[in-house]
Amino acid sequence: MVARRLISARFLRAIGQGALAVDFTLYLRALHWGAVAIGLLLMAGALCGAGLSLAVGLGSDRIGRRAFLCVYEGGLTLGLVALLVAPSTAVLIVVAAIFGFGRGANGASGPFAPAEQAWLAQVVAEGRRGRIFSLQSGLQFWGMAIGSVLAAVLIHLIPGAQGAAAFLPIFYLNLALAAVNLIQIVTLREVRLQSASAADQPTSVEQAEQHRVLGSENRALALLATVNMVNALGIGLVAPLLPYWFSVRFGVGPDLIGPVYALTFVLTGASTMAAGWLSERIGIIRSIVWPRFIGVALLVAIPLLPSFSWAAVAYVVRSVVNRSSVGVRQAFGVSLVRDHRRGFASSLNTISQTVPAALGPAIGGLLIAAGALVWPFLIAAGLQLGYVVLFPRLLGPYEPGRMTAGEP
Repeated sequence: MVARRLISARFLRAIGQGALAVDFTLYLRALHWGAVAIGLLLMAGALCGAGLSLAVGLGSDRIGRRAFLCVYEGGLTLGLVALLVAPSTAVLIVVAAIFGFGRGANGASGPFAPAEQAWLAQVVAEGRRGRIFSLQSGLQFWGMAIGSVLAAVLIHLIPGAQGAAAFLPIFYLNLALAAVNLIQIVTLREVRLQSASAADQPTSVEQAEQHRVLGSENRALALLATVNMVNALGIGLVAPLLPYWFSVRFGVGPDLIGPVYALTFVLTGASTMAAGWLSERIGIIRSIVWPRFIGVALLVAIPLLPSFSWAAVAYVVRSVVNRSSVGVRQAFGVSLVRDHRRGFASSLNTISQTVPAALGPAIGGLLIAAGALVWPFLIAAGLQLGYVVLFPRLLGPYEPGRMTAGEP
């Protein structure tokens, strides 16, 4: 029940985020925001999420996970109401920064995602995590696909609406989905982890073993954070600003960008589920690394192609191969530590990705504003190639099946 409900909430959340991934930067452009200002707002959203996620991860390990998800859905509901009832630049900045509008988080609950992922890992047996997390990722991408289609449709919903006003139905959609998810989470029952009693205090030998395991876990988390930072900076340079880049480079809007994103997410959902199956046969590391070689080459190609159609095809193929391992990577991250540290591990994983990714839109926005439409892609490709090289070299020894009792 818990796993199904968490996956269902993420699917619905992804629908709203899919619409915002296409339309939010275009909405800001309709409000006459420039590339630099848009990049800075996206950066603020990422930094805000990073600042909260560590506290959420640590807190969820101690006081439970459900309360944090209720705070997220409740806060998102209230924030959207404020944005629709009393719209202003200040309200827009605060709500967008806290809840990461436009960053295309694939259904993740922003800075509260560590609690969400730790809760799901807690209720799913270790042997099934690769498949269940890949199933979740596949469904969240399909949710993003639905949202991307809605992004192209909802802007025509209000008769005669022009400019920024045409984008308001996107925010009403997110409000409705947040309210449904709040009900889903509030009505769930959480089984809390049992803390050790005085009678269960470990012996000196057990303490030494726990200290060894803790050290091994911390080393693995540090290495994962290192490679995540390289990858995330590359992603942040391009991904959040891509609808804006398409609009500047080829003069297209949501009517064309939305369907491209939808197709991307539909195919990515299928490839993500296939990656879960593949990881059980060739191993997690290989199923993560090999598709990303293809992704790097296509990332270089996108800005060099002469038309929106060709660039869109390259973007679709690149996204399918590059994102296919999302669920597998999540399962790998939570498997590096024991259950009572998974909230912390998820938050560290989130921070190591969101902080570098936060710098990306600001840098990318400056480059686009200066007319350098190719350089963000080339720099991002170099960074992601570094990730492809570093991941198996540093984390290969920690692949499930190659380590026991926390020792590589």
